[in-house]
Amino acid sequence: MVMTDKKEIKETLMKKLLERQSEARSIRKIVGLILLCVVILIGGTAVGGYFYVKSALKPVDPDDSKPVNVEVPIGSGVSTIADLLADKGIVKNATVFKYYVKFNNESGFQAGSYGLTPSMTMDEIIKSLKTGRVIRDAEFTITVPEGLQLDEIAGLIGEKSPYSKQEVEKKLEDKKWIEQLKKEYPNLITKDVSNKKIKRPLEGYLYPATYSFYEKKPSLESILKEMINQTNEVLAQYEPAMKEKKMSPHELLTFASLVEKEATEKADRGKISSVFYNRIEEDMPLQTDPTVLYSLGKHKARTTYKDLEVDSPYNTYKNKGLPPGPISNAGVSSIEAALEPEETDFYYFLASSNGTVYYSETLDEHNEKKEKYITNKKD
Repeated sequence: MVMTDKKEIKETLMKKLLERQSEARSIRKIVGLILLCVVILIGGTAVGGYFYVKSALKPVDPDDSKPVNVEVPIGSGVSTIADLLADKGIVKNATVFKYYVKFNNESGFQAGSYGLTPSMTMDEIIKSLKTGRVIRDAEFTITVPEGLQLDEIAGLIGEKSPYSKQEVEKKLEDKKWIEQLKKEYPNLITKDVSNKKIKRPLEGYLYPATYSFYEKKPSLESILKEMINQTNEVLAQYEPAMKEKKMSPHELLTFASLVEKEATEKADRGKISSVFYNRIEEDMPLQTDPTVLYSLGKHKARTTYKDLEVDSPYNTYKNKGLPPGPISNAGVSSIEAALEPEETDFYYFLASSNGTVYYSETLDEHNEKKEKYITNKKD
């Protein structure tokens, strides 16, 4: 009887073991099938996504060359422009266009009324938006040359726009608006502009370029932000170089403004920049006359010995290092010179009346050239 029970128990256990093995095989098959389905799904999604993006990058309709009016408002970002283009049927997908622009590091889009067609490629659309090829004339245009100071730029805006110079200057000093700009441009406009030693918070932040406006009376803020936005876009291209130099945007704009104000058409900005770097390295004051004139709030061809005595943090004859902030706006050539100076042993330079700049390694050599080219005016 006991033997029979043991035999039955053994058969029962064996039966259960076989059932479990069969169940395990079934589970493995199901899991394998599920995994296969997931792989196929992921692969199919990836392949489908690839062909979708590839299709979205192509013109909406290669045969449709009929212009569509696309209005790009002042201050529009890439996302806004992408949505506009998609809504007007100029691009197939707004998101694809936005990431295409970012991937290719494109910038400098201008506001305006554009005649774009569904047959245009992505690159043609981008080029058109950057060059400002519009289908109607601008209401007014403001050209800001390199090397201008805020009061001069305010005067230009006052001449060309519906706003007076006084209104422009008041807005440029508006602390509440400047705080708003800090939030909108956190990488560009920082606490540096609020330094108590700063004479004008936004000095140097209005980029020299030509700006076209397509409304009869755009807001004053939008006019100024066009110029600030351009500075932001230009400096974004030099972020790696700034990190390497350990320079903040404010320091770069300040340094570049000195180069801009000292340079003439015949000047090599790289050499002028090297003089400033060499003097800073030797703990010498920069002694650049434009900072003195900025301290005085004057526009003069020459500084006097009396001018050099002005008590101001901007006076680089009395204070070592860079002044508290920019003394003018600066163009790309001066920005690049500030980041990549030439390697020289010069510590002095002077410009003759015909614009030629002479460089010297020693003070004696500098004084000799000053006597020859400036005092005696033998150009």
